[in-house]
Amino acid sequence: MISRLHVITQDLDNFSHIHQVELACKGGADWIQLRVKDTTYEDWKTLAKDAIQICRKHGTKLIINDSVQVAMEVDADGVHLGKDDMPIHSARALLGKNKIIGGTGTTMEDIVHIYESGADYAGIGPFKFTATKKNLSPLLGLKKYKDFSLQLQNQKIEIPIIAVGGILVSDVHPLLRMGIYGVAVSSAIFSAAFPNQSLYEFQKSVQINTENPSYVIDNS
Repeated sequence: MISRLHVITQDLDNFSHIHQVELACKGGADWIQLRVKDTTYEDWKTLAKDAIQICRKHGTKLIINDSVQVAMEVDADGVHLGKDDMPIHSARALLGKNKIIGGTGTTMEDIVHIYESGADYAGIGPFKFTATKKNLSPLLGLKKYKDFSLQLQNQKIEIPIIAVGGILVSDVHPLLRMGIYGVAVSSAIFSAAFPNQSLYEFQKSVQINTENPSYVIDNS
């Protein structure tokens, strides 16, 4: 099952990826995406090996960002692919049907392509400005996510949409109310003054808004 809260690690000078993974796992995160940039392949693989051991201990799914090869070498639970990474159908051929594959997009056309390529979920954004991503695409905002939800419903396309990009705890309710499946969060947790508390607040908000009967597309 695809988690409704994707916790994404990031490159931080004073907070290593492994410490981020440990904090998230100990805090009860059920899904972590290891997003490593600007490092060698060997260092990336070493980080992934350490991360998978921590995640296995806590029963947390580990998704590798960008690299199918790293995901295969450490037997991660899946991979999240950007537009410039390996095509989704090629990754599926290598990883098999039991591994999770997510795709990145910004438009309805991207979502349809991700769905038709056989991905398990689509990470769509950016919702708002985020400093974690270079060459940021145009910001989407709530209205665009609502449009996506309605179009998917009309076209009878079923794929979990994960909103990403500058998301705060206060954004969870309106996004889920628009029919979005879940959220991906990085800076709002790991750059917070109290990361443990921030993680807890996101978990609580996702839980409340998922269990609430108002979790339907708001057509107003």
